[in-house]
Amino acid sequence: MNALASTNRNFRHAARLLSLDSKFEKSLLMPYREIKFECSILKDDGTLVSYVGFRVQHDNSRGPMKGGIRYHPKVEHEEVNALAQLMTWKTAVVNVPYGGAKGGIGCSPKDFSVSELERLTRVFTQKIHDVIGVNIDIPAPDMGTNSQTMAWISDEYSKFHGYSPAIVTGKPIELGGSLGREAATGRGVIFATEALLADHGKSIKGLTFAIQGFGNVGSWVARLIHERGGKIIAVCDVTGALKNPNGIDIPALLEHKEKNGSLCSFDGGDKMNADELLISECDVLIPCALSGVLTRENAPDVKAKFIIEGANNPTDPEADEILSKKGVIILPDIYANAGGVTVSYFELVQNNQHIIWDEEPVNAELKRYMAGAYNSIKNMCQTYGCNLRMGAFTLGVSQVAQCTRLRG
Repeated sequence: MNALASTNRNFRHAARLLSLDSKFEKSLLMPYREIKFECSILKDDGTLVSYVGFRVQHDNSRGPMKGGIRYHPKVEHEEVNALAQLMTWKTAVVNVPYGGAKGGIGCSPKDFSVSELERLTRVFTQKIHDVIGVNIDIPAPDMGTNSQTMAWISDEYSKFHGYSPAIVTGKPIELGGSLGREAATGRGVIFATEALLADHGKSIKGLTFAIQGFGNVGSWVARLIHERGGKIIAVCDVTGALKNPNGIDIPALLEHKEKNGSLCSFDGGDKMNADELLISECDVLIPCALSGVLTRENAPDVKAKFIIEGANNPTDPEADEILSKKGVIILPDIYANAGGVTVSYFELVQNNQHIIWDEEPVNAELKRYMAGAYNSIKNMCQTYGCNLRMGAFTLGVSQVAQCTRLRG
């Protein structure tokens, strides 16, 4: 099942629990606007290349639409549509005043020089500048993009609309970014994990973890788990996978990757097949990479007691059912990885007020938002007799539905 079908299925299940009218349900599901366009640039060698870009704006009933821009070969219409919808429910779950959007280009960033990436980003911005804005749609970084990408978007947008630092979040600190934003998604995963484990009389200290994905989110999750006394027994990314039942030295691994750009040559663990990580003997599995990695094929072999969805849509519905029957507790993506958009909201507040917060209050506020959202999800679980995924979806969908009704 693809990402859009999976997301729609979860939405419809939540809509039934909430007893939404079928016409109202359809209106909530329908995107506000979908844009598909060509991005053509000259490469450094003079050749002309073209890529397909997307921006899907799903819902604005709770505020300006918000969502990342992804550069990845698998970016296509249905995936972007699904991610835009997930952003709508995610922002409602953590109660920040945004709607949902998503965008991207179907390309591989590693195939470009820095100057080529800049040209591609500026062309992308030229295509969407008239449908984004601080009160319309505010992009942010996602897979394959970063603070530098946001700086280029901000600069290109400003050529058309004047200086507008708040047009994107996840910017460099020097251009109005927020302290704590780089680590925000990973730190939010940690706060969510702590809330879930505390609910079961446990803590991170002393538990074993496997982390799939060692990019921005996964590396920060690993760093913060290590600081809290958790034992990380397996990690992987596109360069390789490592395991060490005695625990991987995460600071040493981070230093190694910074110097070498790869996990596979690190001598602090044994190499393993990346697929094996998902079925490792561990207490907590945290997928932080692509969607659809937990499937009906590998779900029966998953040994973790808890799964924290650091990635968007990592669990297929069939796998979700298998894992639930096995008693695995899954903390869903629309809550677990909401730290990024939450601190993006803090960044926008700082931009609008022309002030800069210290990192400590940023992190403290993030923890407060994540803890509050977990309590709200648990209340929905009790009200509707559902699991955490449906607790989060019913919370998000009900918030959006109520705002839509109030606005008429």
